[in-house]
Amino acid sequence: MAQITCEQVSLSYGGKIAVANLHFSVNAGEYLCIVGENGAGKTTLIKALLKLKETTNGTIATGDGLSPRDIGYLPQQTEIQKNFPASVYEIVLSGRLNTASFKPFYTLADKRDALQKMELLHIVNLKNRCYRELSGGQQQRVLLARALCAAKKILLLDEPVAGLDPIVTEEMYESIHEINKTGMTIIMVSHDIRGALAYATKVLHLANHAQQFFGTVDEYRLSAVGKSFFTTMEKQND
Repeated sequence: MAQITCEQVSLSYGGKIAVANLHFSVNAGEYLCIVGENGAGKTTLIKALLKLKETTNGTIATGDGLSPRDIGYLPQQTEIQKNFPASVYEIVLSGRLNTASFKPFYTLADKRDALQKMELLHIVNLKNRCYRELSGGQQQRVLLARALCAAKKILLLDEPVAGLDPIVTEEMYESIHEINKTGMTIIMVSHDIRGALAYATKVLHLANHAQQFFGTVDEYRLSAVGKSFFTTMEKQND
């Protein structure tokens, strides 16, 4: 059974339908990229996958023994969060609270896992630095390491490269790709369609408050929906 299956799902936001007619599945180890125009319901869908929002219609079923504690989440960062006065190590380690089971302190295993994730994201050298003193790219790596500490099976990423320069963006994509290669399922929302699809295996396209496409990256590139969206994005970037 797939890790996540959506069957004819509709989701509401502010009393109105945010997105409807969702019917897709995500298997273990896949890399799904969710694309579409602003206001298409992408973030609302992420919240529903996290069980933070109930469906209006349809069902979101989980398999593979998946529970909310198996999911790591990297949301869009706010300006207040960028100025958080804590060390890099403290922030990454806090990701282990997702699996703490009400323990009053961090275990040796928690600390080892935090350091391991920092090594994977190449930020061990930043361990004792204050988070708010870091560059935007460094902060995103710290938050990705934190989300990875919370993840056992799935990592949900909401616009992880927003506001980053091209070089740092590519480095982030490569890091996410390396994480996916370890067997971690990736579900990522992104407006950077060309960069995001370089590593994705599946695409879910939302527009006009409904699902317009779900399939492989190659199928998407050849589809009318994909071709139209690529053209629109290129014009906006000119």
